[in-house]
Amino acid sequence: MTYTQGSLIEASDYNGFANASANNINAVWSTGSGDKGWGQTALSTVSIGGTVTATSWAALVANLATAGSQTSSSLTSRTQPVTGNTIAILANVATDINTITLNRGNAAASGTEYGVFSGTTSKTSVTGSGQAAWTITFTHTVTFASADALRYFFNAGGIVRLKYGKSSTGTDADADWNTFSGLCGTINLTGRVNGATQSIAAQAYTGTTRLSGSGGTQTTLATTTGWYNLTGSATTIFQLNDTVSPYSTNFIRTQATATSSTVLTLTTVWSDDGTAVVGATANISGGTATASPSTTISGTAPTTLVTYLPPSTTYLSASWGTPTIAASVA
Repeated sequence: MTYTQGSLIEASDYNGFANASANNINAVWSTGSGDKGWGQTALSTVSIGGTVTATSWAALVANLATAGSQTSSSLTSRTQPVTGNTIAILANVATDINTITLNRGNAAASGTEYGVFSGTTSKTSVTGSGQAAWTITFTHTVTFASADALRYFFNAGGIVRLKYGKSSTGTDADADWNTFSGLCGTINLTGRVNGATQSIAAQAYTGTTRLSGSGGTQTTLATTTGWYNLTGSATTIFQLNDTVSPYSTNFIRTQATATSSTVLTLTTVWSDDGTAVVGATANISGGTATASPSTTISGTAPTTLVTYLPPSTTYLSASWGTPTIAASVA
């Protein structure tokens, strides 16, 4: 590049910052590819030999500043060039673009949690019979309008969240399952953009992150597995086993699958190995369902609830659209 103090600002200089170099603002700001790209309107390039106008520079400065705010990055303070004034060299542009590229998965805030779903997310009938083993399988799909919409969601700090619980009573095993299911807390799946921890609304997310939960025997928490690490085969991202005798073989397990470039499938199994305790039963009660829309488990029945926190629109437009959630129980 010829971009140095005292030289003319050439189209190739500006285009390199906007669109043409290895790290450029459009790669993060606009469509990008893979874990780069927020889906915002791209900066236009300048034809070779053309004039780099104050308007073009002002747009680049504005987008860079907004990207800094979106990612909570510390950047060089700049004043946007004004038409009619001499355009001076702007210091540290390449450095700041590199910073944004590195921090692209961070987000200063999250959007409002979304809890609208179709289908059924609660098992309202009795599960199991007598002392026999049983399972409940909850299946949720989160579907995006396009592969790009899905990328923008995770790249800009979107989070898919799972919650588990039941409170119905009436059988021997209900009390334990009520307590055990509540130990899980929330399981949060992010993109794991740039293969790194993402700071979203000042909370660190590592791919799969367990929040607000403690207790039980955590046999799996796939902390380095986010959307970009998933394949078409199911990956266990979380499993918690009971620790209370004689229930220690009971578990809750969630697996995640990139069913396609537009669909995330989450399959959760609640499993009870039955009981050999004389006079005891292993079956659990059903109860009332958690109905859509809901971001909390409001019913009493065994429930696995999937919601999501979209990226914040404080600095970005909602290029990811409104993903849909479908639920079923077997």
